[in-house]
Amino acid sequence: MEEAKQLFKKLKIYSLLDLALIVPSSYRDTSLSEVLEIGKSATLEAKVIESSVNNGKLRVNFILPRFNNRRLSSIFFRTTPYHYKLFEAGTSHVIQGRLEEYRGYLQISQPRSIKKVGMVTPKYKTVLKESEIRSLIERYISEKNLFSEGLDSKEVAALMQIHFPNKMEDVYENGSLKPEFISILKFVEAYNHLKKLRGKRVDFPALYALKGDTAPFVESLPFMLTSQQQQVIADIREDLARTDKAAKRMVVGDVGSGKTMVILASVMMALPYKSILMAPTSLLALQLYEEAGKYLPASVRVSLVIQGYDDGSYREADFIIGTHALLYKEDLPEAALVMVDEQHRFGTRQRQMLETLVSKEERKPHYIQFSATPIPRTQAMMESELLDVSLITTTPFEREVLTQTIGREDFPELMRHIKDEVSKNHQVLIIYPLVEESTEVPYQSLDESRGFWEERFENVYVTHGKDKLKEDVLLEFREKGDILLATTVVEVGISLPRLTLIVIVGAERLGLATLHQLRGRVGRNGLKSWCYLFSNTPQSDRLYKFCETTNGFDIAKLDLKFRDSGDIIDGTIQSGQRFKWLDMAEDEHVIEQAKIRLECIVS
Repeated sequence: MEEAKQLFKKLKIYSLLDLALIVPSSYRDTSLSEVLEIGKSATLEAKVIESSVNNGKLRVNFILPRFNNRRLSSIFFRTTPYHYKLFEAGTSHVIQGRLEEYRGYLQISQPRSIKKVGMVTPKYKTVLKESEIRSLIERYISEKNLFSEGLDSKEVAALMQIHFPNKMEDVYENGSLKPEFISILKFVEAYNHLKKLRGKRVDFPALYALKGDTAPFVESLPFMLTSQQQQVIADIREDLARTDKAAKRMVVGDVGSGKTMVILASVMMALPYKSILMAPTSLLALQLYEEAGKYLPASVRVSLVIQGYDDGSYREADFIIGTHALLYKEDLPEAALVMVDEQHRFGTRQRQMLETLVSKEERKPHYIQFSATPIPRTQAMMESELLDVSLITTTPFEREVLTQTIGREDFPELMRHIKDEVSKNHQVLIIYPLVEESTEVPYQSLDESRGFWEERFENVYVTHGKDKLKEDVLLEFREKGDILLATTVVEVGISLPRLTLIVIVGAERLGLATLHQLRGRVGRNGLKSWCYLFSNTPQSDRLYKFCETTNGFDIAKLDLKFRDSGDIIDGTIQSGQRFKWLDMAEDEHVIEQAKIRLECIVS
């Protein structure tokens, strides 16, 4: 048993289905050949009529009794005394090798002598020796074990045939795995992954049941909430009303989908208990603080905790908004609801620290995390085994943003458009791939370009990721600027109501999700806007498809088609997970079926 554990560790597998999904890379078939096919492997009954040694090479001539005693010659280049003894004249064998023809004579170089005829033996490519992996498969892959994992008879039969076939026709069709086997492997891979995720979910009792009234807040809003916003608020209301299980929900909304209103409605539900929200930057925290002050009833006390600003009011506040500076407040009051905005920008440890700060022994606050990075539905379905997931796929108003690719020849027209937007008191954002010049990137950098823009326009602002004053620059630009030159630092961040034109230099270098986040900076207030993808290869199929797609969740699906899918084992989306059979961009129905199966087994 200990030896098997070590072998599983070497293979980096953690379940029986992990082992079952290690499919043979090929098979050795020792069934006798019915026909002679040149260029293919053949297994033949053969009788030695003569053998001789010349320059250390053993030449053996056979006759083939099942094929009218047709002659076949073989040369053995790597020989031992065993070979000379084995292939003595008059002996009979079953030999196997690649059948060739030379001037009408059949030949097989270095054939193997087969001891067990009529067997199909799987061959595996793993870090283990062939004998080790085969012993694991033979020991653990059985009908009984596969049924106990929750597979049905069709899936069990397919996996047993893949690992223990009687003949090649059981497994292969036209030289490849049968299509129905591939469908089953997709299902088993999805089911196995979901099962492992579910095993990682841990629930705790909540500090309190939260049943505050959202009606006064919703009725006071100067606009109607969308049906999806209302649905997510209803989901959260159901979560927060429980004490047996603290809420653990992720709300994923596209750019401009109105997640802030969901956050504020959640604060209302938590009353009279306190809520805390942690944002990744001071800018985002300040923006949320401003929105809370604007839309929450005056009776709700709101406090801001960011680096360089803390008036101490957080001890008495109903709603505390801050950055990671919150993690260093030892006197942070007990909060019944903890929220994290742009959760993927915090490490798992930081998120846990905040939760721990306001927990009481085994009881935990209700926890909601928000993300503006849309994920494909397939990803959301997987993620929902770890925590509850809500998607907001619509926006409160239609954004009119024209997206198109441009090249160097379009620059004069681009300049005219920029001047026109600035003259209307609109703002322009230009994103550069690098801060400093690089021979590796065939585009100008931020430093190289800034002089060009500063000579031609007033109120040009510049910032980038390493700029310690970037948040001050963005705040000042929002009020006074015409043109902002930046790197992707503004991908997620400040709302710029006057921004109507964005130029992304070297757009082909960025992922589609990043391009969509950048495009989301313009047209936030319904103004007609433009997103120009400046590229040396403007005919790119990937960029063309991006220009045609405006919904972030469709973009996320497109992104999957152009790159490997992400891993969500720890509750966040990360690159690295590789599915061998499952296509995360296309196999939504497979994941759905796997989830239904898992639900049936659990209930």
